[in-house]
Amino acid sequence: MQNVNLTDHFLIAMPSQEDSFFAKTLTYICEHNEQGALGLVVNRPTTLSVEELLKQLGMSPKTVTPSDSMVLLGGPVQIDSGFVLHQPIGSWKTTLSANTTIGLTASIDILQAVADCQGPEKMLVTLGYSGWSAGQLEQELAQNAWLTVPASAQILFELSTEQRLPAAMQSLGIDFSNLSNEVGHA
Repeated sequence: MQNVNLTDHFLIAMPSQEDSFFAKTLTYICEHNEQGALGLVVNRPTTLSVEELLKQLGMSPKTVTPSDSMVLLGGPVQIDSGFVLHQPIGSWKTTLSANTTIGLTASIDILQAVADCQGPEKMLVTLGYSGWSAGQLEQELAQNAWLTVPASAQILFELSTEQRLPAAMQSLGIDFSNLSNEVGHA
């Protein structure tokens, strides 16, 4: 399992993570290499809208964002920092390409562009991210903490937060209610 690369994949938290931050989460892996992994939980909305966040940052949004455009809690690391997962990649100051069409940007210029109605076509805004040190994610996979499935832009950007986890599970052909807390190895 040492050479696995889960960039542009979803991690589905197994029921054994019931008491952790990641209970019932769907995490999009933006980067995974020998130094570790970085991802965003994409199904845990906060009570803060993107419009309210822009206003808190001193920006004046030119249009009101849709009511379902809530900021997400992307993970337990740096929850005071914002991250934007978006499509298309565009040309922002600090963008990490997760694949040929999806980028992750942590610079304020993308939020200013959103306020000015010049932001990316599709996006998710998070506070915080999820991170794993070198070998940590591979160890968690070996312990059956996660299911993995190739990511889908449709699940990320076209479904509501509550529909994302079931849709990812369905792409595996699994019903979440059929998963067990018991860990087994073949």
